[in-house]
Amino acid sequence: MTPSRPGRDRGLVRPYVITEGRAHPTRNTMDLVTLVTAVRDRPLNSLNPEKRRVMELCGGGALSVAEVAAHLSLAVSVTKVLLSDLIDSGHLTVRPPIPKAQLPDAQLLQEVLHGLRSRF
Repeated sequence: MTPSRPGRDRGLVRPYVITEGRAHPTRNTMDLVTLVTAVRDRPLNSLNPEKRRVMELCGGGALSVAEVAAHLSLAVSVTKVLLSDLIDSGHLTVRPPIPKAQLPDAQLLQEVLHGLRSRF
């Protein structure tokens, strides 16, 4: 008799159940660093437990898709399906991450430095 592995068996079915059988999100615009934030005045009574957990997590501020997936212990693909459902229903807002500031050209900095030195 082989030992039972409930975690392994559950892992095969659970994502399918959580996503209601869908393998792809309705929005393909999210990547790992896309930020999601909960909209506070939306009703939660119609949400499944995983979606309610997302709302709790994102209620404190913006989280990235990767952070939400890690907190839920779900695959990123499953998390994206949940997030896209919540965005579609108006429960979440989404925005790209703030880009890093671009550094100015080294030549421009040299010219500014030269101009400042010539004045003093």
